[in-house]
Amino acid sequence: MLKIGSHVSMSGKEMMLSSVKEALSYDATTFMFYTGAPQNTARKPVEQLCVDEAKQLMKEHGINIDDVVVHAPYIINLANTIKPETYELAVRFLKQEIERCEAIGISRLVLHPGSHVKAGDQVGLDQIIKGLNEVLRPDQKVKIALETMAGKGSELGRDFDQLQYIIEHVELNEYLGVCLDTCHLHDAGYDLEQFDDILNEFDEKIGLERVLVVHVNDSKNERGAHKDRHENIGYGYIGFEILNKVVHHPKLKDVPKILETPYIQEHAPYKEEIKMFVDQTFNNGLK
Repeated sequence: MLKIGSHVSMSGKEMMLSSVKEALSYDATTFMFYTGAPQNTARKPVEQLCVDEAKQLMKEHGINIDDVVVHAPYIINLANTIKPETYELAVRFLKQEIERCEAIGISRLVLHPGSHVKAGDQVGLDQIIKGLNEVLRPDQKVKIALETMAGKGSELGRDFDQLQYIIEHVELNEYLGVCLDTCHLHDAGYDLEQFDDILNEFDEKIGLERVLVVHVNDSKNERGAHKDRHENIGYGYIGFEILNKVVHHPKLKDVPKILETPYIQEHAPYKEEIKMFVDQTFNNGLK
C-alpha cells in the first residue's frame, strides 16, 4: 500500500479526530498536522485533542499511527544567535512539541533546521547543533526529521553537506533523520530528473535509513531559484512524471509521502492529487 497523504488541519471540538476525517475524505493512507497554530505558542492540552477517538477511526481504516507526521511550528529557530530569547524559546518549545508527540503516539516530527539571520552559515549550523543537544533525550521515542530547505534568505539545511554536518555533530543523533521536500530540493538546485543520483549522494553522506518523510510538492520556480513556492502536482517546473518516480521509488517504499500543495480557489486538491499517484503503476525499469 502506498503511504501517501497531505497536510490536514486540526481544529474545532473534534481536533485530531477531525484531522483523521479530513485525511480519509482524501482517500489518504497517512497525514501530517500541527499540534497547534504554527505561528504561535498557543496549545490545547493533549487531553482535549480527541486522540483516542482519532486512533480508533485510524485503526478502522488501516492508517498506522507510526506513519503519521507532525510538523513543528515555524516559530522554532534553533539557528538564531542574534536574539537569545528567540533561541531559548525554540529550545523550550521544541522540547514541548516532542513531549506532545510522545503523548499522542507520534514518532516523526518534521523541523525546519533554522535561519542564521545574517550571522553566517557556520555560526547558525553550530547553534542548531547546540540546540538539538539541549533538546534530545536518551529515552525519547520521537525522531526529528530535519527538512531539506530551498535556501531562501539565511535558511540552513539547503544541501546534504549542511544536514550531514548537523547530524554528525549532534550527540544523540540516532534521534535525527531527514524530510526530503521535492520543491525545496528543486529550488535549492538539485536536479530531480537525476533522482537516483540524488539518493545515492544522500546515502553516501547521511544514509537512506534516515529518510523519515517525503514532502511531495511541485515548484513555481525554475531549479536553483531558492524561493520555496509550492505548486500543484504537474503544474510546476518539476512535473508529474518526475514526482511520480519519486513517490513510487522502491528505496522510499516505506516512507510516508505528504502533499503540501496550494489550494485551488479554496478547494483542497489532495484527493485528486493522491488519486493521480495511486492510479500509476511504477515500472522498475524507469530511471
